[in-house]
Amino acid sequence: MNTIVRQNYPVEKLPEDLQKVGEKSDGLRVIVEAVPAPVSEAKLRELLALARNIEPIGDDPVERIRQLRDEWDD
Repeated sequence: MNTIVRQNYPVEKLPEDLQKVGEKSDGLRVIVEAVPAPVSEAKLRELLALARNIEPIGDDPVERIRQLRDEWDD
């Protein structure tokens, strides 16, 4: 995410609606951040459908560990 920070930014350079916030100040710290676009409900449903169709991993890690452990018991 991109962030722009300006220290002691002159109040008179701000848009009129924001100048009211800093009326009694010589300068402000202004932080501008890009906000990611929200994901649509349709896209979420599409991703969920894809996830449901994925085959489970055939490799069971617990079983693998048991086999390795049992090799040492022999």
